[in-house]
Amino acid sequence: MNAPDRLVLSGAVAIAGGGAFPHARRRLGQEYPGIDWRAPGPGANTPLLRLVADEGLAEGAFRIATESRDGVASVVTVTGGSVPGVLYGVEELIRRGGSNPARVSVDANPIAMSPGLTYRTFWTWDHSTNWELSQIGQQEIGVFNPYSKPPGGFLADYRRVVDYCSRNRIAAIVIYGFLRNSHGGIAAAQELCRYASERGVRIIPGVAIGSYGGVYWEGDHPYNLATWLKKYPQFAATMEKGVGFQLADLSFPLNFPRSDYTMTACPSAPETMDWMTEAVAWLAETFEIGGVNIESGDYGVCGCTRCVTRRDNAAEAQRRQSDTGDSWSHTDMAENFPRLFAAANGKRKNLWNYCEMQWDNLLDPVAHAAQRKLPRGGIYQHTANRSYWGRLQRDLGRDYVENLPTQPNVLRCQFACQWNGDERTERYALNARTFASMAQFCARMGMQGLTVWGEPSPFDATVELSYLAFARFGYDTGLTWQRFVDEDVAPLLGGRAAAGRFIALAEELDGNRSLPMERLAKLRGEARDHGGTGTGEAARRWMTLEDRIAKRQFMGR
Repeated sequence: MNAPDRLVLSGAVAIAGGGAFPHARRRLGQEYPGIDWRAPGPGANTPLLRLVADEGLAEGAFRIATESRDGVASVVTVTGGSVPGVLYGVEELIRRGGSNPARVSVDANPIAMSPGLTYRTFWTWDHSTNWELSQIGQQEIGVFNPYSKPPGGFLADYRRVVDYCSRNRIAAIVIYGFLRNSHGGIAAAQELCRYASERGVRIIPGVAIGSYGGVYWEGDHPYNLATWLKKYPQFAATMEKGVGFQLADLSFPLNFPRSDYTMTACPSAPETMDWMTEAVAWLAETFEIGGVNIESGDYGVCGCTRCVTRRDNAAEAQRRQSDTGDSWSHTDMAENFPRLFAAANGKRKNLWNYCEMQWDNLLDPVAHAAQRKLPRGGIYQHTANRSYWGRLQRDLGRDYVENLPTQPNVLRCQFACQWNGDERTERYALNARTFASMAQFCARMGMQGLTVWGEPSPFDATVELSYLAFARFGYDTGLTWQRFVDEDVAPLLGGRAAAGRFIALAEELDGNRSLPMERLAKLRGEARDHGGTGTGEAARRWMTLEDRIAKRQFMGR
């Protein structure tokens, strides 16, 4: 007899809706291979699992309900807001269903969940996204980098990112370098979009107005910026100063070598914007994308007479004076984003089109008048470096966000990655508390999303726990830290006590640029002891922390 609060699916189980949601069917087969999953048949007296999309639910929301019917042993219905909602519901069914590969245990009481933040997004560059660790050519920082992996590396990396996002309710992946001849060009990008769409993950190519390679980042293609400017050099930008920028929260200087990657076009030339508009329309028509991430370019501004006259914004110009000042124009973005927004939406529906508002200026707007031209329905992304995040926590208020001329608004974390900090990089640090607090802060302030860097593989347990915090707190902004540790971290590391020690050791390591050798030896010994008493994946996770400590020992600090 089943317990009154549980229902068990076992033996032969019919799936209604498996054709519409093939990845949901695939995941059930992967996790429960001992069940005979089959299509519904007339008069079959077997348990039934129904997969249903409901347009009335928010994207990513889901419900799980159970019932009994005459002639059918039991019925479980997973109803979701679009493909992501159905998949999230199935993953929740798997998470609660037990470890027996021949039976799924289902709560008899209804379950309903919906995302606390609508827009939960990984931000990536193709060249430094390293999730397939068995291939050569990994890079960890840079914006004008050639692609150094084998041609198949792009799909190998991003399929893994998509799988992780699909299982953990991360809705979208921004990709700069989406199109390169060196990693498969159009065919590879189309395959990635197909793969991601089936798994309920939005692929969002990153483009910049008149810079960043255009829509086709690298290759001899009509929508590649270098190709176009070599054909029409009269439309090149006249840069105010040399290409590049420096981040105040990064302890070492950035390098911007001159190449085809650094070519820029004048945003005041009608021909530039006609070309960009045509290219974005082609992008949305050719690929099953989930949106476009659009910026004005952040490594310099055209200073030709037309641009200076058109902007007529002394405050913007003043902010660009120092080495760590702005390297973009809000006016350029406000005047040109609406065209690109309309071009994308004209070719594909239900897109998430991000408008990058650039960094460290949410509380110090310099182009509010121009920004009032920006369309409702764009997603307005405000980026924060570490110091500015501290200021936002002190000074930002919900009423301020609600009265911004741009709606809706999201926050992007430009630290807890390689772009802030010292030479050690925050890329592999335990950033879980940061992501948790940012997600909850966004919810309190009335912001509707959070974007974080998602480039390093979760093989390193510190990275894995950081991503889990982003995923869990982004979807459930009411989650507590202790519940997160108990429900998500402890099972991965050998229990609650072990999880607490892992977090303490990792945060001590991250918080100290230099530690005495005897302290490093003690930390490493404790990590080794925990790994030695664990098994399987728990032991591997402790090993990744021991490896980080061992590298510090080897370097003498």
